Amino acid sequence: MRNYELVCIIHPDLDENAFKAIIEKVSGWVTEAGGSVDKVDVWGRRRMAYHINKQREGQYVLLHLSMVPTSTALLERNIRFQESVMRSMLTVVE
Repeated sequence: MRNYELVCIIHPDLDENAFKAIIEKVSGWVTEAGGSVDKVDVWGRRRMAYHINKQREGQYVLLHLSMVPTSTALLERNIRFQESVMRSMLTVVE
């Protein structure tokens, strides 16, 4: 098991319930792959440096994960097909 940090920028027009549903869906993908979500840190709405999908703001979320390195590709693929997630970045924590 390795430790990872996943930062997601979620569409700013989602309401509270849809926002939580996206976070739960990503957490579910991690647990299905045999990993665990150690911490979820919601940063809130922030202004981005440039437009993404004609949006100037986004809702930022940081997730601390523990999972097997072979299952990261599937997680990133699932996130990429989620329309509500505008950008994401998965990094290894040493």
